Amino acid sequence: MMKKTAVLMGIILVFSNLFFAAEKSSDYEKYWHQWRGPFMTGESPGGDPPLEWSETKNIKWKIAIPGTGHASPVIWGDQIFILTAVETDKVAKPAEESEPAPQAHRGMPINRTTKIHRFVIFAINRHDGKILWERTVKEEVPQEGIHEMGSWASHSPVTDGEHIYAYFGSRGLFCFDMLGNLKWDRDFGQLNKRMNFGEGSSPALYGDRIIVNWDHEGQSFIIALDKKTGKNIWKVDRDERTSWATPLVVENNGKLQVVTSATKLVRSYDFTTGELIWECSGMTLNAIPSPMAADGILHVMSGFRGNALLAIDLSKAKGNIVDSDAIVWKHDKDTSYAPSGLLFDNKLYFLKSNNGILSCFEAKNGKEYYSRQRLEGIGNVFASLVGVKDRVYVVGQKGTMYVIKHGPVFEVLAKNKLDDNFSASPAIVGSMLYLRGYKNLYCIEEKN
Repeated sequence: MMKKTAVLMGIILVFSNLFFAAEKSSDYEKYWHQWRGPFMTGESPGGDPPLEWSETKNIKWKIAIPGTGHASPVIWGDQIFILTAVETDKVAKPAEESEPAPQAHRGMPINRTTKIHRFVIFAINRHDGKILWERTVKEEVPQEGIHEMGSWASHSPVTDGEHIYAYFGSRGLFCFDMLGNLKWDRDFGQLNKRMNFGEGSSPALYGDRIIVNWDHEGQSFIIALDKKTGKNIWKVDRDERTSWATPLVVENNGKLQVVTSATKLVRSYDFTTGELIWECSGMTLNAIPSPMAADGILHVMSGFRGNALLAIDLSKAKGNIVDSDAIVWKHDKDTSYAPSGLLFDNKLYFLKSNNGILSCFEAKNGKEYYSRQRLEGIGNVFASLVGVKDRVYVVGQKGTMYVIKHGPVFEVLAKNKLDDNFSASPAIVGSMLYLRGYKNLYCIEEKN
């Protein structure tokens, strides 16, 4: 039985590697199929979007997206997929025993609702912005509250080109084919997130399975599902509190592992069995940035009530790696709170907290190229960084956006502005940059 499993996993690994090898060619001009792009690092290989744009310059198309959602767009071929939560005028009476809504950190209000919401996935033609199909997966009142800057549709979907997996957290996971036909769905229960800040971790898709990390103030767990049926392959309970980081599937020495970043521990699980491979000290509270890896080095970070950044040599990581030589370098200043960093061409870029203060380090050894470079006027930043060609894109929440020169020397190439707010991370496919605002979805492309 174990021999058959090993052979099967070898076949899966071969096909997965072939898929990603093919994507390293011009096929990358067709895909941004998951949160953080093809490698989950924020990099767009082969892309070349505009340097400058505004409401009157280089807008190929712009469409209104109903409802509210901070889920980032994902793209396969000619289709963009977007998740949103649409408030209806139907009101549900709250239960009499309901407790008062808690307050967020430093008095920031928590949004709650008694109105029924429609949880919707849209498929959109990426060339002209026309809606191809839409499906409502649930109609219900969200039990949970959200941070005033959050949304009830903040989990990004993922696709393999045959199916699209729309994840709405407490609403469940829904598998559709590319024409919008529902194939299966799963309900995991109700998340109880710390301080009612809302939900946001996205699923990871690799080979024959989809991975969901369910960290909250109840019994946390990580689960691997068969992507064709939605049935459990393995499930492991976690001694962990709320986190928002998306799990990362990474290969090392021919073996696949699933890495999770969280407050108590950073952990790695065997992709085949769910067995724990290694662990080390965790991040700060409210771990949000997703793990990233390239050239055998993993990077994890967080930045709420403290700062933490670890670079880990995956070839040396086994068991408890605290104080071991598997930790290549670490950093404890100016790390990101909400936005994930960018791992691009052996450069690691990250922002201080949610502020427009940028640092750049050499990814392999931690050499500082620059730090604390302020992007004037950008305000809060919740969208994650993306990189393409010789540029780094930084999207501010209030619509101010910077393009920074990729490399060891800080240089502003452009400063742009749109009339919308932005918390969703950008997606880049070929010559097109896609920006999901609070109201609109933009396609930005150089006009000849």
